[in-house]
Amino acid sequence: MQASAGNQQEEALADSVRLALSRAITDPRPPTLSFTAAADEQRWQQWFDVMSRRLHSRMPDSMLRREFLQTVWYEARRAGLEPSLVLGLIQVESGFRKYALSRVGARGYMQVMPFWTRVIGDGQPSRLFHMQTNLRYGCAILRMYIDMERGNLYLALGRYNGSRGRPEYPNAVRASWQRWEHQPALNNE
Repeated sequence: MQASAGNQQEEALADSVRLALSRAITDPRPPTLSFTAAADEQRWQQWFDVMSRRLHSRMPDSMLRREFLQTVWYEARRAGLEPSLVLGLIQVESGFRKYALSRVGARGYMQVMPFWTRVIGDGQPSRLFHMQTNLRYGCAILRMYIDMERGNLYLALGRYNGSRGRPEYPNAVRASWQRWEHQPALNNE
């Protein structure tokens, strides 16, 4: 089964953008969750419990599923994205397949094009099949596109997929995002 990534285009980036992306990608910190308040930890745990159940059929190994969800949460929040948006994008892009490879060469969960490793990374496209590397690149790139499009998610998603201006991809990601959204239970104490 082929992944559905479009033909994402390499764009000229301002040096400041390239440097910021490069720093985001090369930051060596592992995805370690830390919480400043018990309520934040409770929200994470509720989200994790729901997403883990939803993802079970696609990722039956509980340790892998935990690592994956923890990394999605960490990298999405680090990039200022909703973790459920990232899950929706992953579902559309790769169907949650770590080794997905599109017809145009995009790789991994978030279908990152290999040219990004040359532009902002270490020049090793094979690392795009590493979970944390792929999620870090994908989240940083999506954040950049959202910023470039001044918050317009429709245009940013189109740019991410190489289909800017066409509705199919942004609409598919939005629909998938809605399926992954989680509304935490209200605590009435």
